Amino acid sequence: MDAQQLKGHLDLLLLASLEQGPRYGGQIIADVQAATDGYFALREGTLYPALHRLEKQGFLQGEFQVLPRGGSPVKVYTLTPSGQAELRAQRERYEHFTRAVRGVIGGKA
Repeated sequence: MDAQQLKGHLDLLLLASLEQGPRYGGQIIADVQAATDGYFALREGTLYPALHRLEKQGFLQGEFQVLPRGGSPVKVYTLTPSGQAELRAQRERYEHFTRAVRGVIGGKA
């Protein structure tokens, strides 16, 4: 994994991972890793500060819940309406960026 590539797209990856429904940190890590065939293997030290920042920005809502499997409560994150709008905006910017890069390096858009 290239940390610099992740740095510029982490928020987009996290918002998109929550589009399918509420998730806690471990689920987000697993979902992103599975969706990227292991290319992005998020670490807790990267994930949780980003989730907290997105929550403070109003894009996510976190709530502690006890999972059906039991154990200690975990913080489950849900995309807010503001987060859904931000996800749409970030997707649009990413698509524009991708088209621009493809214009330079070639290949199928």
